[in-house]
Amino acid sequence: MALMPVDTALAEILADLDPLPAETVAIGEADGRVLAAALSARRSQPEADMSAMDGYAVASDALPGLPARLRVIGTSAAGHPFQGRVGAGEAVRIFTGALVPAGADTVVIQENTSRDGDDVTLIAATGAGRNVRLAGFDFAAGGLLLPAGHRLDARSLMLAAAGNLAELPVRRRPRIAILQTGDELVRPGDATGAASEVVVSNVYGLAALCRAAGAHVDDLGLVRDDMDATRSAVRDAASRGYDILVTSGGASVGEHDLIAPALRAEGIALSVHKIALRPGKPLMFGRRADLRVLGLPGNPVSAYVCALLFLVPLVNALQGAAPGPNRRPARLAAPVRANDGRRDYMRARTTPSADGGLAVAPFATQDSAMLSVLAQADCLLIREPNAPPGEPGDGCEIIPFNA
Repeated sequence: MALMPVDTALAEILADLDPLPAETVAIGEADGRVLAAALSARRSQPEADMSAMDGYAVASDALPGLPARLRVIGTSAAGHPFQGRVGAGEAVRIFTGALVPAGADTVVIQENTSRDGDDVTLIAATGAGRNVRLAGFDFAAGGLLLPAGHRLDARSLMLAAAGNLAELPVRRRPRIAILQTGDELVRPGDATGAASEVVVSNVYGLAALCRAAGAHVDDLGLVRDDMDATRSAVRDAASRGYDILVTSGGASVGEHDLIAPALRAEGIALSVHKIALRPGKPLMFGRRADLRVLGLPGNPVSAYVCALLFLVPLVNALQGAAPGPNRRPARLAAPVRANDGRRDYMRARTTPSADGGLAVAPFATQDSAMLSVLAQADCLLIREPNAPPGEPGDGCEIIPFNA
């Protein structure tokens, strides 16, 4: 049986997918959520002409020659506008963020003036619009602020708030269940020192990736290598309305690898199994009604890489966001060997290159159980199937971990 190409597997995982329903949340609860509809401003920013500097508001076309002596007729401060009108020979003391009074069209900065009681002398030329933020300078009422599918972050939340939006339409968070299989597994802190024990780690990294992508995650615990127990755990997850069930371990074809037969026994049709990638060849995917099941390898690095390549895009797509992962160009900083028929995702680290880009060097050890290497890496170096040897300076592509 030929191995499925990575891109084909991802397309299958994302096929026939509609984003989850929309819900409305308070803006203070919307960080990291994905917009279900475009946002339009409910006010202009600013609503009226506003001073960009401390100084004096004047009418530029009524100024005499320099130095110009004007009478100060009032003050305009943020939240306390001047109510009158500026005429010839007049000025209003104004502060940053204050409304420009009627009749004025420019602000002379404080450094270019000399104050003497109720009079001010201008010592530098000015022109209409100088040091003034015009109404709608940032955005206009009714204008587009953010498109549907945008993931809200600190900057976009500030923009939405400035547009007078107290509630935002977002996609429901995907609900994800994670279970890990293996008789050898124990929880952190529970290890007895037995050589046969393996302290479980995958679930914590997978949950963190999913939460960072906006999902709600439940840890369903450890499942022993037993068909009845495995089927029961899958059945329980399917009954609880999760959008995605993630399994880790038991995805290969050994006598203790029970995930595939357990899934099939529970009516979950597998459309993806055995992928032409390294690490993570045993990955599987299937569906039953609205439940999507992603079976990840048990080796921790394989599980993480496959989650980055397949699980995170699925979580993103369910929220109507761009699936990813994002690739970035780089240049090799060390030689790499020719690749075989599987796409390789090598753990690597980047440094700034002389041309202003990134230089990337893979770690010497690429074993799929080496968590220490994964923790030191900041990207995956992509090596396409059957790629020839690469030399320092050759172009390449990477997937940054913190893009």
